[in-house]
Amino acid sequence: MEIEAKEIQSVLSGSQILKGVDLKAGRQELLGVIGPNGSGKSTLLKCIYRVLKPTAGAVYLDGTPLEQLSYRKSAQQVAVVAQHNYYNFDFCVRDVVLMGRAPHKRPLERDSAEDYRIVTEALETVGMADFMDRTFSTLSGGEQQRVILARALAQQTPCLILDEPTNHLDIKFQLQLMDLVQGLNRTVIAAIHDLNIAALYCDRLCAVKDGKIVGEGTPRELLTPEFIRKVYEVDAQVMTGEDGAIHILYHAQGKERTMH
Repeated sequence: MEIEAKEIQSVLSGSQILKGVDLKAGRQELLGVIGPNGSGKSTLLKCIYRVLKPTAGAVYLDGTPLEQLSYRKSAQQVAVVAQHNYYNFDFCVRDVVLMGRAPHKRPLERDSAEDYRIVTEALETVGMADFMDRTFSTLSGGEQQRVILARALAQQTPCLILDEPTNHLDIKFQLQLMDLVQGLNRTVIAAIHDLNIAALYCDRLCAVKDGKIVGEGTPRELLTPEFIRKVYEVDAQVMTGEDGAIHILYHAQGKERTMH
């Protein structure tokens, strides 16, 4: 599935957050949305997955305007893994993941053997099948986020939106989650806070600052010291590791002042 946002504007509480943003993710592409805090990344993604309605502009799924689709139909096309918010679901893990089947069911339709098969497969994919009967609220933050990813997988959508899904997770779970996402062969749009994670996993990056797109390209094309300084206002060194991936080393802001 291709997903495209054209000329997206968003005004919230009298402030213009997005100022005419264009974004396109191709089929089975992992597109990273980067930018400093407050740049508009989450607002852009919320417009794409219909938590917010753009003030102007439109979102298209395979060329069809999103506003022409019912919420049920769009939920069959796009699943979401939002920032981890320490959910307090009082359900077992199996039931949380079963929620992902809701867009495919009629009102009051009972869960089928096929639903349970899909749920089991999703939990196996994220390495959480052994936790199926555990109460969700007893899991660690990293375990909960993997269950939320399983819920999104159970929706069986061709597109996945990740809104800073690795925030507050330790590095092991960040890498595990992104390894899983990279191997899904789905169209993925992910807002990513950590540039090293973005460089390691994304096919292409789109940088947002002050509500506008300020750069697009592959991680190697985009993440230069000059660009990082322009967007994030920090000095950094960009190196190529033995694995062929680029790695970003930041310089301490106060180091030069301390030396004098």
